[in-house]
Amino acid sequence: MTDRERPQRRPTPVEEPITIDLPGGPVDAILRRSPRARRLRLTVDARRGLIVTVPGGRRVDPRVAEALGPFVRERERWIRRHLAAVDRARDEAAARGPVADGGTIPYRGEPHRVRVVPAAPRARRSSVARVGGDAEDEMVVSLVARDADRITDVLDGWLRARARRTIEAAIGRHAAALGVAPAAVSIRDQRTRWGSASRSGRLSFSWRLVLAPPEALETVVVHELAHLRIFGHGPGFWDLVATRAPDHRRWRRWLRDHSAELHAVLSTE
Repeated sequence: MTDRERPQRRPTPVEEPITIDLPGGPVDAILRRSPRARRLRLTVDARRGLIVTVPGGRRVDPRVAEALGPFVRERERWIRRHLAAVDRARDEAAARGPVADGGTIPYRGEPHRVRVVPAAPRARRSSVARVGGDAEDEMVVSLVARDADRITDVLDGWLRARARRTIEAAIGRHAAALGVAPAAVSIRDQRTRWGSASRSGRLSFSWRLVLAPPEALETVVVHELAHLRIFGHGPGFWDLVATRAPDHRRWRRWLRDHSAELHAVLSTE
């Protein structure tokens, strides 16, 4: 294989913990220097807190460093609002405790009571079944003996499989209409994005989308499919998204507002 034929590895971002002095008090953050970044960007991760991404590798352009302080200060209200949401979600998850019989988790935007029962005598593996009831919806987890302490793992596997099935079905509904065909689709537990698209046609989605209302999942699928035609977020891109997801603004906002809550589900961190 020649150097030209050999796949190029993506440069790895460099991270370091920092403390940012803001008018309302200092905030701990992670500074991420990414060679692929084109602009300053702030994200609040449900597990890691505030992440400040700047263009650059081992060194940051002095002009970028100079612009960083004003950039962050202008967004202090946004930062504190989202960090507070993460703290609330973490406190609520701690109050609920580990997933167990009688606990509650969201699925397709609706709360479901977890009911744990022994698996059938001849069952070789644990299983999950969703049951819709007049009083409440349930996730019935049938456990074999060896999985008695692995309720979270069993639910995680079931939800990931459902996420793949649901996301692939949504791709089937929208890809042809948008004139695109993904080269590959992966389902992961992404920390900062609900979905992503590469120029080679590969799409990646967070399995946690299956916890959100169907409209939110559909919006993310349409968004990433549209990127296979238009990279960037100019007016033409949003016009294309609106042809398949007219309410995309509403559901993008819903995901922003409920991000911490969804990332706390089944989280062990």
